[in-house]
Amino acid sequence: MTRISIGQTNKLGYAAVIGMEAYARKSVPVDLLELLKLRASILNGCGFCVDMHATAGLKHRIPSRKLHAVGAWRHAKALFTERELAVLALTDALTLLAPDGVSDDVWQDATRHFDDGELGALILAISTINVWNRIAIATEMQPPIDEKNPIA
Repeated sequence: MTRISIGQTNKLGYAAVIGMEAYARKSVPVDLLELLKLRASILNGCGFCVDMHATAGLKHRIPSRKLHAVGAWRHAKALFTERELAVLALTDALTLLAPDGVSDDVWQDATRHFDDGELGALILAISTINVWNRIAIATEMQPPIDEKNPIA
């Protein structure tokens, strides 16, 4: 059980995050969106969101090998396209924001695959999943257990 339900206690703030989520969903291709959400959630240690986005990735027909490799993508590059690799690198840079920000190398690689509008949408999508991760972790959200397929 969660500590609090931010959707109930802080409706306006929660609605703002829902708005960011809606923008991300319409602005970033679903395969890239689920990969970046899964990667950020792994980096942040958000079990609720890792479960959610691995499950969503399967529903969106992202190969399971690719989903399993997101956690170690730098050592499984052959499983990803160049665009996906650029998104994963950008996700790492924005999620694990270093004192100097996003490196020029990561940024330049991303600009080879995405125009300014697409880059903006990716930045907002990565920022949004980081907000969701922090909400889920702070409130101790747990992955749901499917009654039809309980955990062994």
